Amino acid sequence: MQKILVPTDFSDEAGYAVELAIRVAKKMNAEIFLLHVVEDSSVTSVSYTGEIDLPDMQDRLFIVKLIERAKAQLADTIAAHSDVNITQHLRVGNPYHNIKDIITEQQVDLVVMGTTGVSGINELLIGSNAEKVVRHAKCPVLTVKQSAEDYDFNDIVFATDLNKQDEVCVNAVKNFGKMFDAKIHMVRINTPNNFEADNISFPALKEYAEKYGFENYNAEVFNDFTEEDGIMHFAQSIDADMIAMATHGRTGFAHLLTGSIAEDVVNHARRPVLTYVLKK
Repeated sequence: MQKILVPTDFSDEAGYAVELAIRVAKKMNAEIFLLHVVEDSSVTSVSYTGEIDLPDMQDRLFIVKLIERAKAQLADTIAAHSDVNITQHLRVGNPYHNIKDIITEQQVDLVVMGTTGVSGINELLIGSNAEKVVRHAKCPVLTVKQSAEDYDFNDIVFATDLNKQDEVCVNAVKNFGKMFDAKIHMVRINTPNNFEADNISFPALKEYAEKYGFENYNAEVFNDFTEEDGIMHFAQSIDADMIAMATHGRTGFAHLLTGSIAEDVVNHARRPVLTYVLKK
């Protein structure tokens, strides 16, 4: 975990993401890529040093002013954390597309981003950039809503269905566990529609833990009406510092039909959530 991307819009939540990324970077001696995107619907993704074809001079001047202000804000953020290797990236276009491009170009190992979470009709119709990144990113994504100073990362919930494709997610969870000397609470959520007896679940969880070399861990089973509620309620019951889970990254019609447990948890959990998209 040597390259960490932190998208920022200079909001409080983005500041929390910077705090958390710095904590991780110091533990791993990693480099941080601090990205700000000046939103412009006329282009998808372009570096501010590139030629931007805007419809008229007034629009061009407005974008230039936004760029200059963002450059100053990025410089202030980097200056405030001179003990960490941070490089700035300033782009114009669509935030999600630029985040995706940077992940590929820089071969990013982890994305840390702030999110306010959404609910109700906004969640159904609009979603958020964080939600899109969680659904599509080719690396683990850590979302945060509150100040990183509030978290010691002593207890990490790893919600799993024992999927054989979990390996990259497992490695990310183990890395965080080692970084913060945390206990991993590996949990299977029992629901009325997906129930499994303890004498099957516990041996399977322990076998899974041994297969992937978990050491400081507990195997847990938790009952609830839905998986997303079970994950959040279990995390609350042990006062966990972070939730980790894989996601299938469903898109299009499949996403509308089934939704995403991981995205629901990202939207509604108050704790930081680490996700990774399973390969299809």
